Amino acid sequence: MKRGNLKMLSRSLLGSLALSLSVTTSLAASDSWPLFRGNVQQNGIATSKLSENLEVLWTYDAGADIESTAAIADGKVFLGTFDAKLIALDFKTGELLWSYAAESEIQSSPTFWEGTVYFGDEYGIFHAVDADSGKANWTFETEAEIISSATVHGDRVLFGSYDNRLYALDRKSGKLAWQVETDGYVHGAPAIAGDVTMVSGCDGYLWLVALDDGEVIHKIDLGGQAGSTPAVVGDRAFVGTFENRVLGVDLAERRVMWAYEHPTRKFPYYSSAAVTDDLVIIGGRDKILHALDPKTGESVWDWNSGGRIDSSAVVVGDRAYLGTKRGQVVAIGLESGEPVWEFDTGSAIVASPSVAQGKLVIGTLDGVVYCFG
Repeated sequence: MKRGNLKMLSRSLLGSLALSLSVTTSLAASDSWPLFRGNVQQNGIATSKLSENLEVLWTYDAGADIESTAAIADGKVFLGTFDAKLIALDFKTGELLWSYAAESEIQSSPTFWEGTVYFGDEYGIFHAVDADSGKANWTFETEAEIISSATVHGDRVLFGSYDNRLYALDRKSGKLAWQVETDGYVHGAPAIAGDVTMVSGCDGYLWLVALDDGEVIHKIDLGGQAGSTPAVVGDRAFVGTFENRVLGVDLAERRVMWAYEHPTRKFPYYSSAAVTDDLVIIGGRDKILHALDPKTGESVWDWNSGGRIDSSAVVVGDRAYLGTKRGQVVAIGLESGEPVWEFDTGSAIVASPSVAQGKLVIGTLDGVVYCFG
């Protein structure tokens, strides 16, 4: 490693918990959900509260499949659809405010930051769209589709592409700041801890990259391909893999500290983890929502949904909310591991919940956006 990167990484990770707390505080003050997992640590923890018995406040029929997770900010809900549209809805009423035409279908979950919405499309075009007008600020072309959602740090916006690269662009101009060529598709969103960004990829590594110049600090071998987004708490990251395992990674020591695998059901993990002080919560293609001990990886409880779980859970207080391929939006009690609230949408759900201002928003594969409160 160059330039004493080991020291730089240690300093960065020691400061990551303080950064996590400051980011969480700012999100609580604005009570928004600006990106895929709610904050740049990508740990799926909501700062807003929800009613114990949610009801449908409004719905919107987008007319096309929705896999994109909503961004909520500035009184608007932003979502991508499979008919190549980014839509902005009024958060209070669900009324369509504007629609922006991309080049191709949108699976990337939009990110809102300081009046701009960032996302990628199936043709590999990364878009920056004005959140008020729905007009393009700029676009940037990669060499393959973009499924990864964006993360923002300072004047940079970061995302991955299926052209095997992690990109950092200038947020205002869209000009390339740096890029890192990985050894496989970058499907998940980058997470940030201190001065380091990290991304898990289809090459089977967790990449640790310096935010300022894109220098690769280290590659941690995950033992298999990963499509999920790493969730960071302090100096640890948690990620599911296509090799049927959930991993706990020690970032300071740069090693996998534990690996969980269900004793009988061997299925991959497409969803990303939500992480509290006591639990790592992640759903799998085995139809099970798993709750693991973050220190040891041992199972605390599990819940069989009866359908695949690609939706990433969001923790709100003492509950975890998620969608299932059976069409349920469900709340699971963190202590009991049992459902405490459920709503049947009648359509499969791949998108993850977004929570802000006492409301939960989620889209379905039949194109309907639900707002609960």
